[in-house]
Amino acid sequence: MGVRPILALLAVLVLPLSGCAASAVPAESAMAVQDARSVPSAVASTPVRTVKITSIKTTDATKGVLTVVGQITPAPVARSRVSLQRWSGARRWEEIGYGVTVGTSITIPRKLPGSIRTYRLSIGAQAPYAAAVSPTARFSHYVYRGIFKKPLLAAGGKGHPQFNVVPVSEGPRRAEAEVLADKAGVVWGDVDSTGCRWVRTWLGNITDGTIRASLLNGNKVVGTVDMKQESETWLNRDILGVNRLRLQIADLKSGYGPIVAIDALLLCTN
Repeated sequence: MGVRPILALLAVLVLPLSGCAASAVPAESAMAVQDARSVPSAVASTPVRTVKITSIKTTDATKGVLTVVGQITPAPVARSRVSLQRWSGARRWEEIGYGVTVGTSITIPRKLPGSIRTYRLSIGAQAPYAAAVSPTARFSHYVYRGIFKKPLLAAGGKGHPQFNVVPVSEGPRRAEAEVLADKAGVVWGDVDSTGCRWVRTWLGNITDGTIRASLLNGNKVVGTVDMKQESETWLNRDILGVNRLRLQIADLKSGYGPIVAIDALLLCTN
């Protein structure tokens, strides 16, 4: 056999093999491109649920009701459970209440003592949506409490002053006291009003004459009212920034000295 027939035979054998090898590379490359495109497509199509607090406020300062309103989109399954959570002193989120959805809305009222805390809303997973939480909201919750919930800081006056806070067994609200002194006397008591912004004071004058009731911040008069014999009135004032509030009763003109009943509340976050 000559050289040319041998070369021709080799060419016939090599060409099919090289064609197969060459076709494998584009096939593998095409598969790699298809996989790379499928990943971002899947991520982009993952449904997202958003939760937000639209309103947070004290709706009943006497009972201490805090109401949180939120919105969840897209709308979850009807009457889905939504948790109201508060950042605790233990540095973790704790559930303090819950509600059920109506469409995209959620309203959660909760009776709580006065406080300044951080809140959020949370809903569990519902296919195809993952669990979701709202951005946080910090809120000052002001609630009325008895002015004598904390013990008197000090008491005094002149003319045998007596500042008698009603014991808890008789006055669990810790709001009541009876004060008295001799004729031409003065009686006062200091209370801790840190974290409070308003005082609401009912006064009943049992004296046989005229007295002057005053609220003081140190030497500064916050509010004052004169009361005639056997009368009653209110003395309410803004006390934001007053940390030590004095209630004072002074005799102006009486036969035996001032006797006054007090029923007072502070609007506080503590």
